[in-house]
Amino acid sequence: ALRMFSNLFSLQCEQIIQHLNHKIPGVNIAELCQRIQTSGSEINVGDLAKVANIVSFLFSTAARNNLSTEELITTLGNAVSALPKHAVQVIRHVWNEQGKSISVSEDARNMSTVGQFVDIKWKLGVAMSSDTCRSLKYPYVTVTLKVADPSGQITDKSFEMTIPQFKNFFRQFKEMAAVLETV
Repeated sequence: ALRMFSNLFSLQCEQIIQHLNHKIPGVNIAELCQRIQTSGSEINVGDLAKVANIVSFLFSTAARNNLSTEELITTLGNAVSALPKHAVQVIRHVWNEQGKSISVSEDARNMSTVGQFVDIKWKLGVAMSSDTCRSLKYPYVTVTLKVADPSGQITDKSFEMTIPQFKNFFRQFKEMAAVLETV
């Protein structure tokens, strides 16, 4: 069962590297999870997804910063203390074999996954009541971002913030503007 798990886990790590290289659109967590459960290992989709996210983040960070395998393993140990030894060995092996293949054209990669900012709108509202509280009357800010994804499709992403959150958000924008003026 252990060898079966290691094989499937290394498959997952390889898929993550392919994904970072834009060879595949994403990692099929559900399918891997089913196969791991079939092999007799107890793991749920949520945990596997969490591990996939951490490994993906580590691989892309390691590629960007040219980390050696040892540095990657140390960072991994700090990030996931409960990772079984055989899983660490798999990551070490996959990184040794394929880590160098991750292309580090950072701008291109970020643009293709994150999308492009088009516009921002915000409005002030007052919450009158909620399920948990009869009358709130607290002010909040709704922010709507227009984002164009790589295919050119424009989507709106909205979120609400309390006034202190919005002030903090706004302060960060001002800091960014101040930094940009020095460039």
